[in-house]
Amino acid sequence: MSNANCSNAPSSIAALMKKMSLDEKIGQLTEIAVAEFYKGQDPKEEIRKGAVGAIMYVTNPKEINELQRIAVEESPSGIPILFALDVIHGFRTIFPIPLALASSWDPETVERAQAIAAKEARSAGIHWTFSPMIDICRDPRWGRIKEGAGEDPYLGSVIAQAHVRGYQGVGIGAEDHILACAKHFAGYGASDGGRDYDPVYLSETQLRNDYLPPFRAALDAGVATFMSAYMDLNNVPATANRFLLKEILRDEWGFEGFVVSDASAVSNLVLQGFAKGGRDAALRAVSAGLNMDMSSRTYAQHLAGLVREGLISEETIDDAVLPILLMKHRMGLFEHPYADESKFAQVSALPEHRTEARRAAQRSIVLLKNEGGLLPLEKGAKRFAVIGPLGNAKDVMGGNGVPFGDFKTTAVSVIEGIRAKLPDSTVAFMPGPSIRRDILPFFADMVPDLFPEFQKPAQTLEEAEAAFQAALETAAEADTVVMVLGEDDSMAGEYASRASLDLPGRQEELLKAVVALGKPVVLVLLNGRPLSIVWASEHVPAIVEAWEPGNEGGNAVADILFGDANPGGKLPITFPRKAAHAPLYYARNITHLPESSPMYRSRYWDGPVIPLYPFGFGLSYSSFSFSNLRISSKQITVGQTLEVTVNVSNTSAITGDEVAQLYIHQRSGSDSRPMRQLKGFQRITLQPGETRTLTFCLDSNALTYWSASAGKWVQDAAEFDVWVGSDSEATLGTNFSVVE
Repeated sequence: MSNANCSNAPSSIAALMKKMSLDEKIGQLTEIAVAEFYKGQDPKEEIRKGAVGAIMYVTNPKEINELQRIAVEESPSGIPILFALDVIHGFRTIFPIPLALASSWDPETVERAQAIAAKEARSAGIHWTFSPMIDICRDPRWGRIKEGAGEDPYLGSVIAQAHVRGYQGVGIGAEDHILACAKHFAGYGASDGGRDYDPVYLSETQLRNDYLPPFRAALDAGVATFMSAYMDLNNVPATANRFLLKEILRDEWGFEGFVVSDASAVSNLVLQGFAKGGRDAALRAVSAGLNMDMSSRTYAQHLAGLVREGLISEETIDDAVLPILLMKHRMGLFEHPYADESKFAQVSALPEHRTEARRAAQRSIVLLKNEGGLLPLEKGAKRFAVIGPLGNAKDVMGGNGVPFGDFKTTAVSVIEGIRAKLPDSTVAFMPGPSIRRDILPFFADMVPDLFPEFQKPAQTLEEAEAAFQAALETAAEADTVVMVLGEDDSMAGEYASRASLDLPGRQEELLKAVVALGKPVVLVLLNGRPLSIVWASEHVPAIVEAWEPGNEGGNAVADILFGDANPGGKLPITFPRKAAHAPLYYARNITHLPESSPMYRSRYWDGPVIPLYPFGFGLSYSSFSFSNLRISSKQITVGQTLEVTVNVSNTSAITGDEVAQLYIHQRSGSDSRPMRQLKGFQRITLQPGETRTLTFCLDSNALTYWSASAGKWVQDAAEFDVWVGSDSEATLGTNFSVVE
């Protein structure tokens, strides 16, 4: 939205823009951080000058109101501040991490979770979240994979819209809701080697077909703001990437909200070798279309001088400011700037929030293996052992992005959940050797209180061996053993990429020793990314992927283990056998020696490269069948819609959920096309013996793609295969053709 259209803004905003000084306008483009790791920064004087447009990391309603009062009553134009926070998967009530929520394949669950997060955050005075993160990621070594929806642009798009609807409600300014922020624009999840912050090299074809669709979907859902990414995209940092921020986001897509940088990313343009200094960084970022500078103060230091020198017009500044003021207006902050300080305690204590967190965790859990029907376990058994360093862990339930320090007191660990489920049984616990990152988290230096485990010495070899033997002895005395293994909360997330996907520490060694005891063993994984569990997949009879399941996670895991909930989640990301196989994803192009060829052995000579668990995979205590696949026509013309119907039956005696997934393959065209692409899914609950007919629609959008050879969006006249089933390896299929 340009300043030329300021006349289209509400009269109050247009009048405000006319009276604001240049310094005040630049203040609206400045977001500052007020937190323990920004010690010594008192924002009050800056606020009085009108030099602050947004503040992040303040979560106390009283403090928020104090700062807001200064902005409204003492600054030159009385413009309220936007208060922001990373409300990623909960505020006081913590839900499963986004990768887990995506495993539900249930947009309604995602929307309900984020609506509760928004309600709690808004009651505390928060207006804006830096979420959802909708980066496509096909390399599980990348630590921030836990914050997204996995590898697929279609699933990612559906989940992105659910996040936006949950945060923002029926529209911007809805009661009890907050502004969402689609991040990180764009391509951040494709960094070299899965290393956080490293450069990204993507063709326009990859960008448009795979990495941009979730962002466009978020925009279509009405997302208020975007956040640019840290990294270089094809040698141009996303923070000052005109192609992304102007040509695509503004000119092509017509986005009218505002774009904020990631933390300190404007000043980082100098470190990245892109800008000569802070002055050049500010010039290049604002010229590329970046509205707000998060925490680096580069805009505050240099924009006014650039305007005075004629290198930036004041109209450019106005163009950047107007969307921010409009968003504050739409949020009602000019009329109602203050939080009700009594409301947060009431809202955060609502019991239905914890109930929904437990339900979300149940629906996000994926059953990877259940040999011999070991699960669900019998509640009548008397001697259980929970073994593993994460068995009583609470931090891992919420991940490393929880804004409240009392999470440890509110989270339910796995051992606590099982003991609550089995009050009449003996449930012993022994952690075994501890696990610990080799290199400390970046934030451990900035906020040591968030990582107390790094404030004490690492376990010695002798201590680890004693813990190993104690765990083995405890397991030997039990009738059934639940192993709780994986990664702790510091091992995935920002600044937490890994070279290996193996179980950290001595966990696999302990698992092998316990399995050798001959007891029934269930493996529960708590983790923020796919792990390489090849040995477990071959030797452990039951495996449950619980991810980082939120503060009701322990109860939800117990519900699944003992049959009070039936698992129905599906993987949103391929599980490779080894980290060296990454990136490994299902929607690959067919090579000249495809896997279906009799000559095919493996892409590597030292082991199969097939996934350990494919995209879309997940078991249930129920069993299902797919049949009677039908299409509305064997031939359609370009632009027409095809209907696909299929019968899904519950062939067991247990009520359960199945996720019917539709995949297509275009046999030829302007470009080579992936061997399979997800184009529809439905999660349904079926009673024992029930059959339901599902209908999917393949419209022109589903059959259109960005063509490298044509340099535009195309829909080819071609032959197509279509499959419907329970995962990306579905075999029930048919075919159709598209003609001119």
